[in-house]
Amino acid sequence: MIDSKNIIENLEKRLMSFGQEQKTQNVGVVEKITDGVVIASGLSKAIMGEKVQFSDGSSGLILNLDEDTVSIILLSGGENLREGDTVKTTGQLLSIGASEELLGRVIDPLGNPLDGKPKIKKAKLMPLERIAPGVVNREPVNAPLKTGIKAIDSMIPIGRGQRELIIGDRGLGKTAIVIDTIINQRPNSNNKKLKPVVCIYVAIGQKQSTIAQVIDKLKQENAFSYTIVVVASSSYPASLQYLAPFSGVSIAEYFMEKGQDVLIAYDDLTKHAWAYRQLSLVLRRPAGREAYPGDIFYLHSRLLERAVKLNKTKGGGSITALPIIETQADDISAYIPTNVISITDGQIYLKGDLFYLGVRPAIDAGNSVSRVGSSAQTAAIKSFSGKIRIELAQYKSLEAFAQFGSELDAATSAQLERGKRILEVLKQPQYQPLPEPFEILSIWAVTNGYLDDISVSDIQRFEKEYHEYVKTHNQKLLEKLALGEKPTDDILKELKKTIDSFKKMFTSK
Repeated sequence: MIDSKNIIENLEKRLMSFGQEQKTQNVGVVEKITDGVVIASGLSKAIMGEKVQFSDGSSGLILNLDEDTVSIILLSGGENLREGDTVKTTGQLLSIGASEELLGRVIDPLGNPLDGKPKIKKAKLMPLERIAPGVVNREPVNAPLKTGIKAIDSMIPIGRGQRELIIGDRGLGKTAIVIDTIINQRPNSNNKKLKPVVCIYVAIGQKQSTIAQVIDKLKQENAFSYTIVVVASSSYPASLQYLAPFSGVSIAEYFMEKGQDVLIAYDDLTKHAWAYRQLSLVLRRPAGREAYPGDIFYLHSRLLERAVKLNKTKGGGSITALPIIETQADDISAYIPTNVISITDGQIYLKGDLFYLGVRPAIDAGNSVSRVGSSAQTAAIKSFSGKIRIELAQYKSLEAFAQFGSELDAATSAQLERGKRILEVLKQPQYQPLPEPFEILSIWAVTNGYLDDISVSDIQRFEKEYHEYVKTHNQKLLEKLALGEKPTDDILKELKKTIDSFKKMFTSK
């Protein structure tokens, strides 16, 4: 059996020794410069993925090895680079400095600060390209990563170490789900039994104004102190947009190796694929389906495979990945969407029809799935949310039938009314993630029929006031629910008593 770890370590040692011995000898000449790609000759000792230095001070990365030449993508500078300039190998794999000091910082894919603060000096160098941990070093995903979004935590739970795709058309709230999830990792939002989460937001090909809004929102919600933002905006060259997610996951691995849990969001991998396609076409690699190169699947698989839950002997850290994919006209059968769907452990599908009907977040429960399932839920929310998906699916099928205007029996009408109330409860304002105890209160109330006599138009007001009532009058109940343990008969009696007393107050208004 091939030991891939030893092979990588030996390659890194060879590269380092090669860099020390051959720097002066292995010097090449720039032959051609095209759209951020440099063709150079004379680098006979060059290695794929090696960093190179040009005579004008700019740097590059080798991405093609041909018979007589190498193709290099520019990483920095290049404005003064001319044909005939010299280029030399460095013997180094491309890496980024990672440290706790990165928390609350905004950087580019090369680790340069973008927030006006000084560059971090003491940092561990983490290689951008790395083989994912093997199966022996992993353990099953069983700890929840709570998003604070009722529809997700109850029906499509995400576990620490999972890869959950967020997919949908433009402007349907994909980034909003990610931001809500990051906000929900605030220390006071989590179950005390769970470790705090380091969050990394990788912005690929986004407008700078959009990225600035995300950063401002995180600061307003006191969520920026445990977040790192890696930026490769639409104004950046394709080479940096291509490297951005690898920089993000390399930083994530630094924290994971220290036994910490990390959440990383790639916003979005569609634009990442576009950047790689652009580079590949300039590198004259053969184009395949939709003009993407043949290794586009491998590009995303080797990135997302690095999301993992390590076992206790390896420190017990984890990386949870939330890649975002943008579709065109709800077409999830296109090339890049199907690729990423097959790599991930489930998807959260946002549908335009629901969004325009006022369902926010516009999650289509029928097409959304988590392959980790209830393993990523606490015993508390698992016991309360078992019925919600079934009742929602039944409502959807009955709703289509009821449109024909046929007379409905009492049981069917009751089921339709219950479905309307479930949909209303699952609506949630943006940037307002809920702690798990409040999610349980809402889900338990609607699935057990306590909202059946409340008007649909009053559901949102009822829910908000009910939460405030429990927070004021029964804090101990919230503390019991926050433990995440299976509810006892006493807790169920307490829940019933609390909602009965609140309903008397609510209906009397």
